[in-house]
Amino acid sequence: MAIFTGSGVAIVTPFKENKEVDYDKFRELIEFHIANGTDCIIVCGTTGESSTLTHEEHIECIRFCAEVVNKRIPVVAGTGSNCTETAIYLSQEAQKAGVDGLLIVTPYYNKATQKGLIAHYTAIANSVSLPIIMYNVPSRTGVNILPETAAYLAKNVENIVAIKEATGNLSQAAKLMSLCGDDIDLYSGNDDQIVPIMSLGGKGVISVIANIAPQETHDLCQAYLDGDVKKACAMQLKSIELCDALFCEVNPIPVKKAVEIMGLCDGYVRGPLTEMEPANAEKLSKAMANFGLKF
Repeated sequence: MAIFTGSGVAIVTPFKENKEVDYDKFRELIEFHIANGTDCIIVCGTTGESSTLTHEEHIECIRFCAEVVNKRIPVVAGTGSNCTETAIYLSQEAQKAGVDGLLIVTPYYNKATQKGLIAHYTAIANSVSLPIIMYNVPSRTGVNILPETAAYLAKNVENIVAIKEATGNLSQAAKLMSLCGDDIDLYSGNDDQIVPIMSLGGKGVISVIANIAPQETHDLCQAYLDGDVKKACAMQLKSIELCDALFCEVNPIPVKKAVEIMGLCDGYVRGPLTEMEPANAEKLSKAMANFGLKF
C-alpha cells in the first residue's frame, strides 16, 4: 500500500524576520493544507530549506509537524544527507517523532557511485522500520539513481518502497517502471510533469505548487486517479505558466515569495538564498492571478 496517493506538498518552513523558525505560522500552514485537500505533508525537504536548518531545528520541525497533523494525513520527513551516518541519525529521530515515511535524497557534493548508492540507501533502510521514498534530483545533487539501481533497491530492501522522480527524464522513468512494475511507487518531483508521470503508473506528486494551490493540485491528481485524463491534462496545462514562474529562480525563493503574496506566512529565506528579484516577483504575481489564485 502506497504511503499516499495524490498531492503531497513539499511544505515551506516559515521563518521570522530574525530567521528563527516561526512555529505559529507553521501550524497555520499545516492546518491550511489539511483543510484544502492536501493528501500528504512532506516536511524538511528541499522546499523546506532543510540544508540550512541545524540538526536540532530539523528534528524539531519534523516533530512539530507530526504532532500538529496527528495522523489526519500522512507525514513524510526529509532526512537525507550526503553523510550516511547523519541520514541514519535524522531518520531514526524522525521515526521517534511518529512520521509515516521518509524522503531520502541522494548524497550531494561528495556524490556516490551506483554501488555507493545501494550501500547508502540499504544502511539507512536497515536502521529504521519506516517506508522510504528515494529522491532522485541530479540537477541538485550531481548524481543520478539509474533505473537498474532503483529497481535493485526496491526489489531487495523491504522498506524502500518508492521514488520521487525529479530528473525530468520521462524515458528514464518509463524504464524504471518497466523494470520494477508493482515493486515501486512512483511520484513526480516536477509539477509540470504530474500527468506524464501518472500515465507511467505514478501515484501522484511531491509538489511545490501545492504550497499555494493545494486544492487544485489534489484535484488534478484525483481527476487522473478517477480516470478523467482529459480533465487532468487540462489542469496540468493550465498550471504551466505558474510552474514556470515558481522556478524562474532557484526553489524555494519563488514559492516563499508566493506564500507571502498569498498572506500565508512571511517569505523570509535563509542565506545563501536571497530575496526574489522584483521583475521576477512581478512575473510570479501575474502568473498566480492568471491561474485564478486569490490574494
